[in-house]
Amino acid sequence: MYKAYNYRIYPTSEQEALLAKSFGCARWFWNYALNLCQETYKNTCKGLSRAYIQGLLPALKKEYEWLKEPYSQCLQVVALNLSTAYKNFFDKRAMLPRFKSKHSRQSISYPQNVKFDGDYIKLPKIGLVFCRRHRDFEGDIKTVTVSGNPDGKLFVSVLIDDGKEKPELVPVDKTIGIDVGLTHFAITSDGSKFDNPKHFVKRHSNLKRKQQKLSRKKKGSQNRKKARLAVAKVHSKIARCREDFLQKLSRKIVDENQVIAVENLNIKGMVKNHNLAKAISDVGWGMFCTMLKYKSESEGKQYVEIDRWFPSSKTCNVCLNRVDNLTLDVRAWSCQRCGILHDRDVNAAINIRNEALRILALGTSASACGGDVSRSGKTSVLLDAPPR
Repeated sequence: MYKAYNYRIYPTSEQEALLAKSFGCARWFWNYALNLCQETYKNTCKGLSRAYIQGLLPALKKEYEWLKEPYSQCLQVVALNLSTAYKNFFDKRAMLPRFKSKHSRQSISYPQNVKFDGDYIKLPKIGLVFCRRHRDFEGDIKTVTVSGNPDGKLFVSVLIDDGKEKPELVPVDKTIGIDVGLTHFAITSDGSKFDNPKHFVKRHSNLKRKQQKLSRKKKGSQNRKKARLAVAKVHSKIARCREDFLQKLSRKIVDENQVIAVENLNIKGMVKNHNLAKAISDVGWGMFCTMLKYKSESEGKQYVEIDRWFPSSKTCNVCLNRVDNLTLDVRAWSCQRCGILHDRDVNAAINIRNEALRILALGTSASACGGDVSRSGKTSVLLDAPPR
């Protein structure tokens, strides 16, 4: 199985300058290759293969001497990432690749020749960099990605292959259904409710004050760079607090249950509601479901997604009676057939759990069609683009 470990690194000033140059070269080659793909498609309605893009590097290095400074394989990986980005776009798993900015997150990848030496990691052309290795791992290193956040912090992500097979499914002892919301972040089928921490709301005043200071600075000045860094640190704090909450809650749920059932929400469509877009983006439902999925699969437990059109809130979990209309302001309702008073969210979580058990009993939970299935083999950039 493949696993990834993320560590923070603390390079020296010289190493930090070398990493900044590598980030810049990789970003420049990405933008150059992406522009070339777009122009080629406009003129010929054909795409460029990954091998063709990688073959441009020798001539570019003669024309631009500074492209020789970073590790050569870091630039070759850029072509691979661009090809994968286009493949994900045509498989409807991602958006169209976009140009990269120097003000956003930067990254380079090392496919080989990276070693750990105690508390240090040895990167080609960079040397030994101090690494806060808080967790050990066992396995072969496949890829190492060095990334830099806008707040100035540097991290290294290590992808390893531990050589173990995917664990078998554990016996089912407890099943849980989860209904997510905004007032309460998660409501489980056993009646537990977890409050929404609202990380963005708590730090909104601080962020607003820092952004106002940034808007008053002169463009291109050093004070503006300092103000931009201050704003980035607030955003980083919000993101880290959100991730910490989601990691702990997902770990608790996976440890206590063998089957986890959630709804397959259309978050991309939900954020189009301008009244709730900020709250939905802050709560992190998609990240939470992703954590539940990979943690369940790594421990042999089952993660089931229920169709988003399943009427979990409108259906009585006792007699299966379905009401015609149930607005969002109604948080409790009584069944007209059996007369039981239902909490809207708890009733929805119970129905999600029961629907997941029904799917597992019928054996129809697996699907091998649609855009979620990857295609094997080499894929050219813009290979599946329809002609004009």
